Amino acid sequence: MSRKLKNQIVNNITIEDAASDGKCVARWNNRVIFVGGVAPGDVVDIRITRKKRNYLEAVPEHFHHRSELRADPFCHHFGTCGGCKWQHIDYKHQLEFKRKQVIDSLERIGRLSLPEVNQTLASPDTRFYRNRLEFTFSNKRWLEPEEIQSDVTFNRNGVGFHKPGLYDKIVDIQHCSLQDEPSNTIRNSVRAFAFKHDLNFFDIQKKQGFLRNLIIRNSSIGELMVILQVAEDRAELGKILDHLRESFPQITSLQYVINSKGNETFFDLPVQLHSGVEFITESMGDLQFRIGPKSFYQTNSRQAYLMYQLVRDFAGLFGKEIVYDLYTGTGTIALFLASLARTVVGIEQVPEAIEDARVNAGINDIANSYFYAGDTRELLSSELITRHGTPDVLITDPPRSGMHQEVVEKIIRISPKKIIYVSCNPATQARDIALLVENYQIMAVQPVDMFPHTHHVESVVLLEIKSDD
Repeated sequence: MSRKLKNQIVNNITIEDAASDGKCVARWNNRVIFVGGVAPGDVVDIRITRKKRNYLEAVPEHFHHRSELRADPFCHHFGTCGGCKWQHIDYKHQLEFKRKQVIDSLERIGRLSLPEVNQTLASPDTRFYRNRLEFTFSNKRWLEPEEIQSDVTFNRNGVGFHKPGLYDKIVDIQHCSLQDEPSNTIRNSVRAFAFKHDLNFFDIQKKQGFLRNLIIRNSSIGELMVILQVAEDRAELGKILDHLRESFPQITSLQYVINSKGNETFFDLPVQLHSGVEFITESMGDLQFRIGPKSFYQTNSRQAYLMYQLVRDFAGLFGKEIVYDLYTGTGTIALFLASLARTVVGIEQVPEAIEDARVNAGINDIANSYFYAGDTRELLSSELITRHGTPDVLITDPPRSGMHQEVVEKIIRISPKKIIYVSCNPATQARDIALLVENYQIMAVQPVDMFPHTHHVESVVLLEIKSDD
């Protein structure tokens, strides 16, 4: 960075709008500046921290005026943890910013003409809405400035979330408002047990240590899964698992993973059952879903139900339609629609997810569903069309990277009457829809808030095929 800009203080800057990654945007000397820890309407002095080709980054140094859009953060870890970065913005304004984000992506990136975009669908819960949290153990706990400046020697072990921008530092979480009890109590109990018995916390730089990761999953019917990930099998593993089983008899499924790899992902590793059963059960409407340790399920259960109802309404099924569900995951959307369709067909890359989908179809006595594991580019083929028929409605819910261009081209050739595009990334959604609009018309756009107090937003777009007239 230019010496003239680094650490330069810029006075009396008005924060104009919300931006990506939980930051806000301001302008100075014809430059765009992204500032964290502020709200639109704040008037602040800022310090430049980084210069990029097309923009600057800065942090607030002094507030002259605090925006009327502000709310009091409810979490002790706000500003340190990288989680709920929008806690300081009133929730109704968060919903407005998310709607603007969807509109901006579709219009600016996709250059799309839109109907009136609906107001963002608010989450029924804005705290304790997650059914899954993952905590990391580290021997390099993030220290607050007052701790660093004191003469006290602190225990550097911690369990919590990664400090933003630092892969090897963990913010030691005492209380998190994202998941209901007993989540906090379980995590704090594991930490206390580890301290008492002098168990090693993992060192990500040296790739050594014992305790690595703790996953807590719960369901709306009160079932609970806990997965402890450790670097090696040793006697202490049984002791800490027994402690969890005895201290929390409400745990439905207690499992563990031995992971000596450099990262915490365990989808390629066996998961061992210590006590209880191998799965928990989630309920959505009249359906039951079995969730294993590697199963994907929407992390905001109540909002997922509302979003699936929205997809159902967009689909407008009368009982005779063929529905394809691309990137189906564990088949939740497909199975949710099955009772209203003639046939539902789900495609997913992950074989374990398809196994879950088939199990869930059996649990719910759904006989008109068919699930296939493999690359969507290959499975969405003439052979599949011959076997099940041309879809009347095609639903696609791809990962953040969106759909491969070959998949979009195949959809155009197949020409379903309706496409419902569910996306967690409006930018890639806009790119993909731009390829479809020559043949399809955008009928409705619905932003959905799946993650309150974050900048993340889901976007559901209904497209209908254009007539030949």
